[in-house]
Amino acid sequence: MTPYEPRPIHFLELWQPAGWRLKLYGIAYRKVRPNAELVAAAKRVFEPLLAAAAEPNYRIGFVGVHEGKTADFVFLDFWADENELHHHVFVTPVGQPDALRCVTGTGLSACVWDLRLQSFERDAWVAHVLRRAPQPDFEGYLAERMNEVV
Repeated sequence: MTPYEPRPIHFLELWQPAGWRLKLYGIAYRKVRPNAELVAAAKRVFEPLLAAAAEPNYRIGFVGVHEGKTADFVFLDFWADENELHHHVFVTPVGQPDALRCVTGTGLSACVWDLRLQSFERDAWVAHVLRRAPQPDFEGYLAERMNEVV
């Protein structure tokens, strides 16, 4: 076990594959952003999941690309049924983006840095969507973006 070190979480882009709108974030161990190859690999593994996503959903959510110390994690989270977050996690050894494998069924969910991003996104969803029902502000949700060192 090593002492806790803060990591940056940065909004990278609004990714819009096939009618979806996803806030894409980078998290990295001892650097500012994850490498571009890992971001590209995350998009490749998530596109089939998005195409097969269960309805009803809003086609809105967020992606975390986390270049970690001992492994790289990528996760896809999207909102459905008003207040439910669908969470899909893939892991690969550090520096092997093409080896991403789904681990959602293993019970692995998130690390402490990923949880901070999920917490931020939860609060944004409540503020812009749930508290504004029946006229949710999806654009406001998508415009609220996290950029912090946590």
